Amino acid sequence: MSFALLAATFAAPCAIAQQADAPQKPGKMIHAGDVLSGELSAMKVRDAKNRGKRVATYQITSEPRRLPPPNGLCNLETGPETFQLIPTNDAQAAQLKSLSGKEISVKVDEVACAKDAGEMSEAIVTKWSVVAK
Repeated sequence: MSFALLAATFAAPCAIAQQADAPQKPGKMIHAGDVLSGELSAMKVRDAKNRGKRVATYQITSEPRRLPPPNGLCNLETGPETFQLIPTNDAQAAQLKSLSGKEISVKVDEVACAKDAGEMSEAIVTKWSVVAK
């Protein structure tokens, strides 16, 4: 076995480890009107304002995205990766229920960092619409 081949064999894992340790760069900025894509997950949370009633809520896991000021990176190094979708009516709730577990895209109209207890995601999307693929 040649020395060059031996050196390459041992150097490759070190280079991979260094890449894994390198700090991630913040994701690109998300603005109103941008599309957010990812897998939709259903979550059940208890609504403290409504006597602990179970409320279906949904979350998209996507690439890290920075939020516009004043929200910024939501106290995260790269920006949020999980975005909770808040249905504002029964039609939106039914639409999300039928898409649970699938890859979806939503047009974001309003987004902010999670702040309140019970918010299970890093960011909250309060105004949105599903984009047909």
